[in-house]
Amino acid sequence: MWSEVNNKLYKKFIFRNFSEAFGFMARVALVAEKLDHHPNWSNVYNVVEVFLCTHEAENTVTEKDHQLAKAIDALV
Repeated sequence: MWSEVNNKLYKKFIFRNFSEAFGFMARVALVAEKLDHHPNWSNVYNVVEVFLCTHEAENTVTEKDHQLAKAIDALV
């Protein structure tokens, strides 16, 4: 479940290993490019943390972030 933290949507994804985490990030990258909306994220081994906000809206959460969050959830 996504939570709103400091004006960002946030979710932590945990995978079995680095390869699965990296593959997930690659799939997210393709979706993000298609939506022209890109996440702030970090990856350490099997953990990917994703933060979504809209820079053009003064770094607040907008419908674009909710759309990308929904698309990311569909990839898991």
